[in-house]
Amino acid sequence: MNRYRKFSCLIIFSCCWASGLWSQNFTPDILVDQFRLAEKNVALLENLDETIPLKDLGNLRIAYLPIGFDTLEVKGQPFVEGQALQEGLENYTRITTLMPESRLSESDAQAWVDQLPQQFNLVILGIKNYTLGVNEPSPWEEYENVIKTIKAKLPTVAIVVGRRQSGPWPDLQGAKAVLAMSHTGLFQQSVAAQIVFGGLGASGKLPFTVDYFSQGTGFQTRGGKRFSFTFPEMAGMNGKLLQDSIQAIVEEGIREGAYPGAQVLVAKDGQVIYHETFGTHTYEGKEPVEKDDLYDFASITKVTGPLPALMKLHGEGKFNLDAQLKDYIKIRKRSNKAELSFRQMLAHNARLKPYIPYWIGTLKSSARYPWEEGWNTQAVNDGNFRGRTFRADSTRNYSVRITDNLWLHRKYQKKMYKAIDRSPLNKEPGYVYSGLLFFMLPDMIADLTGSDYETYLKKEIYEPLGAYTLTYNPLRYFPMDRMVPTENDDFFRHLQVRGSVHDEGAAMMGGVSGNAGLFGSTLDLAKLMQMYLNYGTYGGERIIAESTLQEFTRCQYCEEDNRRGLGFDKPPVEYPEEGSYMAESASPKSFGHTGFTGTFTWADPENGLLLVFMSNRVYPTRDRRMLYDLNIRARLHQVLYDSIVEK
Repeated sequence: MNRYRKFSCLIIFSCCWASGLWSQNFTPDILVDQFRLAEKNVALLENLDETIPLKDLGNLRIAYLPIGFDTLEVKGQPFVEGQALQEGLENYTRITTLMPESRLSESDAQAWVDQLPQQFNLVILGIKNYTLGVNEPSPWEEYENVIKTIKAKLPTVAIVVGRRQSGPWPDLQGAKAVLAMSHTGLFQQSVAAQIVFGGLGASGKLPFTVDYFSQGTGFQTRGGKRFSFTFPEMAGMNGKLLQDSIQAIVEEGIREGAYPGAQVLVAKDGQVIYHETFGTHTYEGKEPVEKDDLYDFASITKVTGPLPALMKLHGEGKFNLDAQLKDYIKIRKRSNKAELSFRQMLAHNARLKPYIPYWIGTLKSSARYPWEEGWNTQAVNDGNFRGRTFRADSTRNYSVRITDNLWLHRKYQKKMYKAIDRSPLNKEPGYVYSGLLFFMLPDMIADLTGSDYETYLKKEIYEPLGAYTLTYNPLRYFPMDRMVPTENDDFFRHLQVRGSVHDEGAAMMGGVSGNAGLFGSTLDLAKLMQMYLNYGTYGGERIIAESTLQEFTRCQYCEEDNRRGLGFDKPPVEYPEEGSYMAESASPKSFGHTGFTGTFTWADPENGLLLVFMSNRVYPTRDRRMLYDLNIRARLHQVLYDSIVEK
């Protein structure tokens, strides 16, 4: 499948500038002025039932029909008319693009519409309304019967691209919402998409009378409900410093072997002002990193999987942070963990062991647990396993897939829980980062909600955000070429890990764990983090209680020299001389997390800043440490603060 690079508003115009489509004198100030003009050029002519901005994304199933757009050749390269509009819409949620046939009779148009999948409950029409020749018919006229039929059957939002003051206008009476632009530029198309989803507000007026819309028509709406896609200067930042600095740092990492490729997204005050890709999936390959690639989040899963579920339950009064482990999870009464509070465990202040490499205990050549004599830290999968652990082919009992040639016994996960239960506590109190609790959280969340853990996350958290790529086991839904390879595993799985979780323990949980296992795109992770940054709201919906997010992002045990919030990492109380992986300028209210695979995200409510950095630093092997040695993450993060223009 051929894939094309997706562009944010900023990158579209940078590329057009570089290719000579616009004057080299297009300074940032001129670009901002042109964007502001584009905002005034897009008019919302109809808005029945306040359809715009779209609401309740979790229950919308959207089909997009581009009407009349062609593929042109510009400077020897294909240029798809209306592509900026389509990609602008796709920034917000999952959208299915359908290509209607032209010149259909009324009966054939009815038949075409009737065969559309039943799940769609909203149609967006992108209608081309311009021609190169003065007397040529409008391109949409060949689809007139499709337009007529579709808006009669389904709620419809129509976006008319281009000025056609004389000549026919498509019959859009009955459409829920109608937007029109008198120019066809990429800015206008991007603005229209952002108005539809509430990233920007509608403020334009129709400059002439057309059909049943009078001159001056234009409903107003408020923006800021979801991400907007603009320029650094529109958010009070120095765009040249931001872009040049990020590019220099990320490309240094590629040259020095820290990672073969990466992505960086920056948002300021709810505006995505930078999103760029660098490098390739692997050092030896030629697959460029694409914006819609999916990454293994590794430990960022902790704050994007179980944590939002716990926060939602906490805000609803269904989860008590100061309850003990035994209150929510079946565990031995005499367990040394039974009376540990969730506050202690989520803040990594409960004396729990950091991790249990469960798979090593399945080998006959090793002790069962790392606290036992004979534990083999250099173990390699030799295929010589203990009974009821692994085998090479699947059966009814060996049904948990690790690879096509490695299947885990279906009851082994109970042994993993038993290992957590029986693991000794650290002798000394204080901060020790631990993933053990997070292995148990999916089952606990399922018990508290009465719903499957994955289903709950998608319905209650991800889908309302339009974050449809956030998922476990992503190969169930997305093709392999969208997966960024993680590691050439030569000791456990003996293959390239791509599209399945890198963490061995999470893999043994069937890929679904609170410790690791979540995948997603850079933009969809940013949506979730922006909801946190907004203290629980996004798209006009409250997803998590404000007081809950304030509590979870607060340092819990600062007096014990533990900087952590609940699940979230926080800046050091005093920035160490040797540095840290977040910027020294990060405010005390900021929070985020890192992932072992080379992922990093950080939000700063005090400064309205959000950073998402994605890389596969463990490719080809996990012993590569240049990401740390070059201090890539902290340097990138500091660039954001250095780029803020002082008022």
